[in-house]
Amino acid sequence: MNIQFLGTGAAEGIPALFCNCDFCRGVRAGGKGVRSRAQVILDGELSVDFPPDAFSHGARAGVDLSALRYLLVTHSHCDHFYAHDFVLRGYKYAKNMTSPALHILGNAEVLEVFRESVRREMRPEVAAQFALTQLSAFVPCAFGDWTAHPLPARHSSQEPFVFFLEGKGKRILHLTDTGPLPEESYAYLEHLGGAAYDLITLDCTFLYDDAPHSARHMGVKENAELLRRLRERGLADGHTKAVITHFSHNSAPTEEKLCRAEKELNVTAAYDGLVISI
Repeated sequence: MNIQFLGTGAAEGIPALFCNCDFCRGVRAGGKGVRSRAQVILDGELSVDFPPDAFSHGARAGVDLSALRYLLVTHSHCDHFYAHDFVLRGYKYAKNMTSPALHILGNAEVLEVFRESVRREMRPEVAAQFALTQLSAFVPCAFGDWTAHPLPARHSSQEPFVFFLEGKGKRILHLTDTGPLPEESYAYLEHLGGAAYDLITLDCTFLYDDAPHSARHMGVKENAELLRRLRERGLADGHTKAVITHFSHNSAPTEEKLCRAEKELNVTAAYDGLVISI
């Protein structure tokens, strides 16, 4: 299975959209340090989140976005769910699509944002190609070859989720845009049991920034504690690949800092375009 990290930045991107701090000015010249908003695609058919940068992801990485059959949405913030673009998924705007139908799965607010975003411009023949499913915490949802287990995230949106995914013989824990897992999520994952995860993606928005910050994101310290707790439960081991992502310009994710985090946590620091095979 191939996992493509198309976007690895936080809400503002790197360089931040309207920022002129020293770090952003240095990155603006281009290169690997440029980070678009978060999007991960699994095996070319399942996307976790759909940011405003999806257009550039398709163009820059050569990804066929029409091949997406499923879209799991963590929460309704616009950097993770830019629903306006879906009015263009059909009619004369999209010919010879690989998968005409798209199944969007998210919480009640996500589905409401979708309806509100497309109601002015969506043509009936385009609307007919979408299926919407409302997710609830700790209620597994099966679709195609996949089963998603929505877990409560610690974030500022209404009922945000992170996901434990099972599919095609693989087990993936996707923890992006969240603070440390609530205790009930650990209990749920422990109850499910099973083999150690093949892949864990970790929100590392704060990286090494020790300034007081909210509990709705994580940094290296929180990542280390989370990985320790998963190992204690047999849910992560030497077979598990772990990736840190969702970096903010405020944490100045330099190559030096990222290499340090990789060694300390035994993880891979994601960059836009990274492909992981599991």
